[in-house]
Amino acid sequence: MKLKVAIQGVKGSNHHQVANEFFGDDVSLIECLSFDELIHQLITGYADKAVMAIENSIAGSIIPNYALVYGNNLHIIGEHYLNIHHHLMALSGQIIEDIQEVHSHPMALLQCKEFLKSYPHIKLVESVDTAETAQRIQENKLKGIAAIAPKVAAELYGLEVLASEIQTITNNSTRFIILKKKNKELPKKEINKASLRFVLDHKRGSLATVLNVMSDCNLNLTKIQSLPVIEKPWKYSFFVDVTFEKYENYEKSKVLLEIMAEEFKVLGEYKNGRI
Repeated sequence: MKLKVAIQGVKGSNHHQVANEFFGDDVSLIECLSFDELIHQLITGYADKAVMAIENSIAGSIIPNYALVYGNNLHIIGEHYLNIHHHLMALSGQIIEDIQEVHSHPMALLQCKEFLKSYPHIKLVESVDTAETAQRIQENKLKGIAAIAPKVAAELYGLEVLASEIQTITNNSTRFIILKKKNKELPKKEINKASLRFVLDHKRGSLATVLNVMSDCNLNLTKIQSLPVIEKPWKYSFFVDVTFEKYENYEKSKVLLEIMAEEFKVLGEYKNGRI
């Protein structure tokens, strides 16, 4: 039976490409038009695993997704980095001057801001997904409307690329996490990265002390993100990613952090996607 993988968006999206690169082509895709729906497909058991964008090298973290992972008790079992390429596409036979509106995901619009400034007559319209917009243009034969999407979307939906590589910064990468209801798929010797969440007592030096412990245990902090604890005003949780060479060092740090933190949770242990 094929592995069922939930993605945000439709075929031709960046999530689709990550699913193919991480799992291979022989999977059953579950297309979701929101991250909430993606999570629902996973926690109800309809999807075996899910692909979720978590941060971009230009636009930063997708903060609500941290809360979705923690709040639904999901586990990160892997990660994948994808270089992002944006292309302007529309029904064939048109030129850019014919385009009145460009539809795409807000992140894609933001990442192509400089290119779009050159065409002030074009209205920018946010939509739920890059490839879904391309699909909608093709299905409804929408003239005067263009999509910003990966090139594969133009091939899938029979659209013409009006401008290629329109992202402002060429070195544009998004980190995706692979989610599952249960943690750990790898033996300890293959695990060299972890995602953690903790809440600290609100006193001077508490975060610095925790970071010193990580350093003493030879952990490399690759990401730190704070989020308010909703039910406790002015209290913050910290989401961190750490890499390490020896699992034993990481295990030692976990023991210490569980003692030091008011709350401590491992969100996932997996293989570093950048090695």
